[in-house]
Amino acid sequence: MRRAEGKAVIDYGFHMIVVEVTDAVERELGELVASGVPSFKVFMAYPGRLQLDDGAIVRVLRRAGRIGALTCLHAENGAGIDWLVREARAAGRLAPKYHALTRPAALEAEATSRGIALAAFAGAPLYVVHVSAGGAASAIADARGRGHQVYGETCPQYLCLTAGAYDEPGFDGAKYVMSPPLRSAHDQARVWNALASGALQVVATDHCPFLLHGQKDRGRQDFSLIPNGAPGIETRLMLLHDEGVRRGRLTINQFVDVTATQPARLFGLYPRKGTIAPGSDADLVVWDAAREVTLRADTLHMRVDYSPYEGRTVVGRPDIVIAGGEVIVEGGRFVGRPGAGRFLPREPRG
Repeated sequence: MRRAEGKAVIDYGFHMIVVEVTDAVERELGELVASGVPSFKVFMAYPGRLQLDDGAIVRVLRRAGRIGALTCLHAENGAGIDWLVREARAAGRLAPKYHALTRPAALEAEATSRGIALAAFAGAPLYVVHVSAGGAASAIADARGRGHQVYGETCPQYLCLTAGAYDEPGFDGAKYVMSPPLRSAHDQARVWNALASGALQVVATDHCPFLLHGQKDRGRQDFSLIPNGAPGIETRLMLLHDEGVRRGRLTINQFVDVTATQPARLFGLYPRKGTIAPGSDADLVVWDAAREVTLRADTLHMRVDYSPYEGRTVVGRPDIVIAGGEVIVEGGRFVGRPGAGRFLPREPRG
């Protein structure tokens, strides 16, 4: 909160990552909810760093369910991926594409199904982050059909890019090294269907940018050393409008729902955010649905030296952005005030 004070342009909140579970941590989870942070993230991947075992995940879920928090789950089978990475490295398969090949869709689907089962056992709601695999999307849809409180998000990269990007020449495939990785066109179609049907509720970004030159190239000789992540926060709405609304996959109402209303509802900000209504914050976007934009790293504002969508032309862009009744972006130019953004305590569930 000190790092954000005086700098944030828009309102903000936090998720907290749980990397160990002790009695003291369980008490702290309650303190966090009381302070306005009612969502926690746990990982089934990254053994030795972030991964929790199933018993620890159940403890977090049970505690979260009792105190009105929402548990966010990174669902990939960490042990299986770790074994595949060791196997690939031993065989000298070190190019960027092996990041994706050692994180197969089946291990995302398995972890998603397991996470759903643990949440059902704990009697707690679950939010599965950055769904990329068709099997994971189906597991969420099936669970929701059985009445479980399971929610899911996907991201523009999984809706607009496929695993063929890893075959770009030289080291360029590293631009797409993220977790989960890009998937097949078949997986992509299934994720689109899940989003359109309401089985997935949110399109987020998983915005996690690293410079291609100076950061990602640490793994030039070994894919397992490439930092995982890609930029996406500035291009999210433009890509989703172009690929979703313009191509008839989503209605304009669904576009608003998955990018604004549902996130506000799920994470304790509705109706302050996520709707245009008396008493709600005056956060508005004036959208130019006919404006063509060519996405280029040197004209975007994400302070990273590449774009995964370099040279792609999209139709539809924000023209004016209003936060708290004040214009902060106009015609693509920032006119806001650093420090205008506030930390927002969020409401617990129930």
